[in-house]
Amino acid sequence: MKTDVQIAQEAKMLPITEVAKKIGLEEDDLILYGKHKAKIKLDVYEKLKDKEDGKLILVTAINPTPAGEGKTTVNIGLSMGLNKIGKTAITALREPSLGPSFGIKGGAAGGGYSQVVPMEDINLHFTGDFHAITTAHNLIAALLDNHIHQGNELNIDPRRVVWKRVLDMNDRALRNIVVGLGGRSNGVPREDGFDITVASEIMAIFCLAKDLEDLKERVGNIIVAYKYDGSPVYARDLKAHGAVALLMKDAIHPNLVQTLENTPALIHGGPFANIAHGCNSIIATRLALKLAEYTVTEAGFGADLGAEKFFNIKSRFGNLKPNAAVIVATVRALKHHGGVKKDQLGVENLEALEKGFANLAKHIENVNKFGVPAVVAINRFPTDTEKELEFLINKCKEAGADAVLAEVWAKGGEGAVELAKKVVEICESKESNFKPLYDVNMSIREKLETIAKEVYGADGVEITKSCEKKIKQFEELGLDKMPICMAKTQYSLSDDPTLLARPEGFKITVRDMRVSNGAGFLVALTGEIMTMPGLPKVPAANNIDIKEDGEIVGLF
Repeated sequence: MKTDVQIAQEAKMLPITEVAKKIGLEEDDLILYGKHKAKIKLDVYEKLKDKEDGKLILVTAINPTPAGEGKTTVNIGLSMGLNKIGKTAITALREPSLGPSFGIKGGAAGGGYSQVVPMEDINLHFTGDFHAITTAHNLIAALLDNHIHQGNELNIDPRRVVWKRVLDMNDRALRNIVVGLGGRSNGVPREDGFDITVASEIMAIFCLAKDLEDLKERVGNIIVAYKYDGSPVYARDLKAHGAVALLMKDAIHPNLVQTLENTPALIHGGPFANIAHGCNSIIATRLALKLAEYTVTEAGFGADLGAEKFFNIKSRFGNLKPNAAVIVATVRALKHHGGVKKDQLGVENLEALEKGFANLAKHIENVNKFGVPAVVAINRFPTDTEKELEFLINKCKEAGADAVLAEVWAKGGEGAVELAKKVVEICESKESNFKPLYDVNMSIREKLETIAKEVYGADGVEITKSCEKKIKQFEELGLDKMPICMAKTQYSLSDDPTLLARPEGFKITVRDMRVSNGAGFLVALTGEIMTMPGLPKVPAANNIDIKEDGEIVGLF
């Protein structure tokens, strides 16, 4: 059996200029990065802004398991399937982070015969967007520490600096550090730390900004520290926003690549969904809606995280109206939610499948709460039995959603033709009544309670005393009228990763709150979630190599 990278390396890629022509773009609309990668100039949207938008399809999933679900693979396959039935489609994805690529999760370019290419480039440095974001973020950190060192005119309290540094790598040793050691010439000593780049507020701003000017303004609004009197210090106070915008001038143009079947793919931005808002850039999504009849986009992890944030944050800020949602599930993953161990997932077990179905049922319910019609894509595995598949399809119907088998890993776009037909049928026959779940003018506690009860199925929230103080401070500063971005484990509807299927009788513990004033949302940290992941005992990096002839091995 061929690996993903072997399949990708055998791909017959078109020159990116030919891929661009499929969606009406000329070479002058592109900034070329070699033969198979390009950026689309921002002024293309201005030319097309009066054109009617195409249909917007969100691909989401159940809570992920070690069995694998294949959300991105189905997303890519669906875009290819739509093209096979005569529709013009674009897949709009996030860029992969180097952290999981060399850690445990792997890349984010799909798999099997449903991939975006060149996958090695996409999973590594790509067009340098993440490096620009990392540098821009750390420039603000450097300016901040330099300001304190050079006399601290703003009266910044070094104990209340909230702007950490970032690195696009999993490195637990950097979570808590001390900077400024080594004597007076090396700055003022203080506690600091690193987050992973995909958790940076610059990343969130990058994905929510409408253009470069909007990005610059949002960067200026970032709160980086507090003064001795408790008032906030903004990035604009450090005169950082102009230089940050300059560093982002190339990154802000959306990236154009292709699938294995030469379907256009816009890959731009990449915040994690468990610690950030989990969606690709508004710029790329809005552009795709002008360029194709169908835009197939995704939001990270299960519908409790990615889809909730896509609806409540991205769609709100981008004025987007999703037409339908595809919820990806597998028989194997649902049996895992039903209590089956990994080595027994290939054995037929209808009882465990029924128990695990509770997880999928909740995600169907959640998508419907936003007024968006849903279809379930059952990502088929060779070990699935006919009885299990029939059982699952019938359970989905009982829960109010059609279910369609998808075999995109093995068959590419051909394996998503039936799913594509069902998506088109839904878009043409059902009206989306999309609306966010809460009003941003509600109190912070009310918004937290709404997400916890409505989306997770919790009995409510418990807020630690230290967190209550932060909430009170945000309210006093007028920083409370924003959406909430929940940082929560992806493995469970609860904040406990061991509670599978559809847990009941639990509360969500909010232990900390952060304000992303430039991005325009508040971050609530729950459970044991970390904004700087660590590497596993055996990192994926141990098996990655490049041979003398340039062949890459071990990269999925």
